[in-house]
Amino acid sequence: MAKFDFDIGILGGGAAGLTIASGAARLGAGTLLIDKETRLGGDCLHYGCVPSKTLIRTAHVRHLMKRARRFGLPDPDMKPVDFKAVAARIRSVIGAIQQHDSEERFCGLGVKIAFGNPVFTDEHTIILNGKTYSAKTWVVSTGSSPSIPPVEGLDKTPLITNRELFSLDRLPASLIFLGGGPIASEMSQAFARLGSRVTVVQRGGQILTREDKDMADTVMQVMTEEGVTFHLGSTIVGVKDLGAEKEVIIKKAGETVSLKAETIVVAAGRDANVEGMGLEGIGIEFDRKGIKVDNRMRTNHSHIYAAGDVTGAYQFTHAAGYEGGIVVSNAIFHLPRKADYTFLPWCTYTDPELASIGMNESAAKGKGIACSVWTEEFRTNDRSLTEGEEIGKIKLILDEREKPLGIQLLGPHAGELLSEWVAILSGGVKLSTLAGAVHPYPTLGEINKKVVGNFFSHKLFSDKVRKLLTFFFNFKGRACG
Repeated sequence: MAKFDFDIGILGGGAAGLTIASGAARLGAGTLLIDKETRLGGDCLHYGCVPSKTLIRTAHVRHLMKRARRFGLPDPDMKPVDFKAVAARIRSVIGAIQQHDSEERFCGLGVKIAFGNPVFTDEHTIILNGKTYSAKTWVVSTGSSPSIPPVEGLDKTPLITNRELFSLDRLPASLIFLGGGPIASEMSQAFARLGSRVTVVQRGGQILTREDKDMADTVMQVMTEEGVTFHLGSTIVGVKDLGAEKEVIIKKAGETVSLKAETIVVAAGRDANVEGMGLEGIGIEFDRKGIKVDNRMRTNHSHIYAAGDVTGAYQFTHAAGYEGGIVVSNAIFHLPRKADYTFLPWCTYTDPELASIGMNESAAKGKGIACSVWTEEFRTNDRSLTEGEEIGKIKLILDEREKPLGIQLLGPHAGELLSEWVAILSGGVKLSTLAGAVHPYPTLGEINKKVVGNFFSHKLFSDKVRKLLTFFFNFKGRACG
């Protein structure tokens, strides 16, 4: 039997890689973890989820201050934002979380940590910093990077992506975001609330194209009222560096429009990090979207797995962590566990937040699935009214058998409210159980019970039921009018 230096080697220290390394080492496997950066945590910790949510919270606080009069308070003295102070807070939050993802912690678990750019020399061996390391099993979890579209002049024009956005030395007076996905939507609203003049250029006819249009349009309407300018259905013709300003030339409805701003932010999707590792030399199948895997996260070489953004499937931190667990089950326990994304949740942290699990209305109709849609507005929720957060609704999508296909939540703390549905759908809990459950009053969570109550109400309070009760119990009927 061949001898290897390690039982399992992992390329990439983000959510997937850290999950696998922790699980494998704690189960007794000799584990090697390699990251190209000089610190663990991946894009999410340093350039994505953590800094973006920290910035969103800062922007939300400033937005509340500006709306003080709405809550019966006097207008505060609003000074310009010092972005250096904002960036310092972001770094402090990253630093606090970094301790959990530190080299010392993982070394304590028994993981060998190395930094650099590994290259496969054969199916079991990589070379790193002049040294070779072999492992019985390998995992590629190298994540993704911002995609730079092939636009004329963009390569000659200074631009930033999410990697630079949170460490700016000052607040830009104006920004143009190229793209209308989650990152662009979240950050354009945040910078507008901090005081920047913000423009969003989107090729499609709506922002957040994964979501139902009515929900995405509501988010866009809120952002428009806050000062964000949108150009939908636009093609970027070219980009120019004008010195203090940058120019983005777009074509919209047959007309050419010139947009100018101090800073261009490219947020037009992400590319899997598959280059430079020698994957071609060992025959790993991949394309520009990512490495191809089966439902057990195996590549075309059964001892080499891939997980997280590098597969190009579901580019969420929680999806990467979930896939890491799938790898541990298969590679360490040798149990054939398969990934199931039927009820994978996600959330866009705009204000209001837009959270989803399962299939939305447009996806169901796009697949020809007959469905019914049940809704409840946040403006009917008492806690929402007390919070001054009346915008949004919940959508419950049921199939012909009246089984849930999915849930969409647009409103305050939608990501938190979705957690109840994660338990319900993942656990196969009946809707009648939720309808009969008691929720504390007043809470936003009552909206989950209310939308299910709407579904049952049309059956319970039907003419047929009313007639039967009248027949058996001789009810007198309406007492008013």
